[in-house]
Amino acid sequence: MTYSIVARDPATGHMGIAVASRFFAVGSLVPHIRHNAAVATQAFINPMWGVEGVARLSKGEDGGTVLAEFIKRDPGQHSRQAHMLDSNGRSYAHTGEKCIDWAGHVVGESVSVAGNMLAGPEVVAQTLECYLDNAALPFIERLLGAMDAGEQAGGDKRGRQSAGLRIHWNQDYPHFEFRADDHSDPLSELRRLYAVAGERYIHFADILATRENFSGITDRTELDKAVAKDETERLAKGEPSRSAATTSVAGS
Repeated sequence: MTYSIVARDPATGHMGIAVASRFFAVGSLVPHIRHNAAVATQAFINPMWGVEGVARLSKGEDGGTVLAEFIKRDPGQHSRQAHMLDSNGRSYAHTGEKCIDWAGHVVGESVSVAGNMLAGPEVVAQTLECYLDNAALPFIERLLGAMDAGEQAGGDKRGRQSAGLRIHWNQDYPHFEFRADDHSDPLSELRRLYAVAGERYIHFADILATRENFSGITDRTELDKAVAKDETERLAKGEPSRSAATTSVAGS
């Protein structure tokens, strides 16, 4: 019922997962990421494969060992699908024999794609190919483009409902996390949210506190200047805000 991509950006070290499905709020349960590891757990989902998996991988455990143990421990493994990147950037995947057709996965260097209940194997193949063919794009755009390619190849054979995108930089909280939980065109909605994030949120995310700097940047002067500059340039091009936020009312 779902297809997803798990990847590490070699240029930045960022970890990301993008997922789409004809299932409500798929982004709430499938992606699990720490700054140095990522797990997508799906099909007849067992969230603990993600919760425990990413915790162990982030501590340096081998992904193949962790995945093999989950398969051995879980009597429902035949209906589970999971793929992951460990702290060494190695990819591992499992598609249980009872996952609903079409189901399968493909694995590349620092990237994997997996799906079940899909239109066919071309969904994961085209998702991976698009990702690999667009290495010059920013990481978030590579992930979104790859998911679009999978959708164009047929995607979830039942239709569309939800999608999610989560990216972690070198911290254990997300740098970006967008979700469309119940939408007729969820991948397009993720792109709209990304465009809205560019209006202010991306600037804000870049000054947040980190493990190395507990307070982050507390003077908002440069932040406000950058946001104002971007808004001026956007409006000069005739590009209005794509945000659905209401306009503030003076005095309220």
